[in-house]
Amino acid sequence: MDTTNRPHGSSHRRVGIVIGALAAAAVIAVGSGVALANPTTIAGTAVAAEQVNRDSVSSAQPVLPGSGGSSSGNGGNGYLPGNGYGFTDPGSAGSSASTLGSATSAQEVGVVDINTVLAYESAEAAGTGMVLTSGGEILTNNHVIEGSTSITVTVVSSGQTYPATVVGTDATDDIAVLQLTGASDLTVANFAATTAAVGDAVTGVGNAQGAGGTPSASPGTVTAINQTITTQAEGSAAAETLTGLIETNADIQSGDSGGPLFNAGDQVVGIDTAAEQGGYRTAGYAIPISTALGIAQQIESGNASANIVIGYPAFLGVQVSNTATSGRSRYAQPSTTVGGALISGVVSGGPAAAAGLTAGDTITAVDGTTIDSPSALTTTLAADAPGQTVTITFTDSSGDSQTASVTLVNGPAA
Repeated sequence: MDTTNRPHGSSHRRVGIVIGALAAAAVIAVGSGVALANPTTIAGTAVAAEQVNRDSVSSAQPVLPGSGGSSSGNGGNGYLPGNGYGFTDPGSAGSSASTLGSATSAQEVGVVDINTVLAYESAEAAGTGMVLTSGGEILTNNHVIEGSTSITVTVVSSGQTYPATVVGTDATDDIAVLQLTGASDLTVANFAATTAAVGDAVTGVGNAQGAGGTPSASPGTVTAINQTITTQAEGSAAAETLTGLIETNADIQSGDSGGPLFNAGDQVVGIDTAAEQGGYRTAGYAIPISTALGIAQQIESGNASANIVIGYPAFLGVQVSNTATSGRSRYAQPSTTVGGALISGVVSGGPAAAAGLTAGDTITAVDGTTIDSPSALTTTLAADAPGQTVTITFTDSSGDSQTASVTLVNGPAA
């Protein structure tokens, strides 16, 4: 399997990928949503919204779910959870292998539009999901809601909109489950009991371009099964792989991520997740619905694991540097090296700011656990929960050692 270097992107969401020998094509995610705000600068790091799709990327710069275009990532959990979202124009997709139309009434059943606010990026985004339970649990891709600070969901068939919270996420397998507030008696999506096979007629349905309302529909056929797409390592972000995917020539669009891939009987056989555009062909990729439902069941049962996070991550509210730090004490000559996680920015109104931490401080311990790098801070905080109070040991910009008691809060969706 060929790989290429990531051009840019986030440490949580996969960015540059190729499939097999198709290095010339752009493989992209299709969906956390059309960016509804321009990039902004937060605590010194340029960040922007996740897009509905990572289309309009040149064939020399393959990208996938969660980022596109140039961006700056941050160094770890506690600010944005390791993310540096990229920004590209979602408007120019590759050549279409099929005609994009409107979903039928049967294909609207159990489909929802998902709109997110990414407050720390001063942006908004949109994608798709499916109703899992009549009480309002929703299945979607993790990259649709990753980094969000608030989520609203509109049931397409009724037009009713609900606020939503995160039940749990699996960033590795790109699955998330949401819970709608105040929802009842919803019609569950028509999930298939059988798997897709090569040659099957399918239709990709979703919130194309984040338009909302009647879903778009793109017919096609299954061209391959059990496909693997591999992301590229970039900076602190390790290479990631999605396996077992359904490949189709349906023209999966921006905003379709999290939406249904229907079979000829209007049963859901997959969850639209990525698309390949910019090369000599158009191809869409979907997670088999049996795989997605299995992960969703683990999330619903509260079974946290190495991949599955239940609820929201703990949030400290700092941006940390990816590089080693050196600090000069006003009492010591020459300069002394300070190992730890250098704070390069603090979220206004966040826990760290309330405790008095500022840019230029270097975190060296959390509850007595030594922090010798930004990644160590990420790992340590990942074991903590929102509402938990921790003791932060840090060296200030003058070289003095300090401690602060910090109560962690809910972070953006992981």
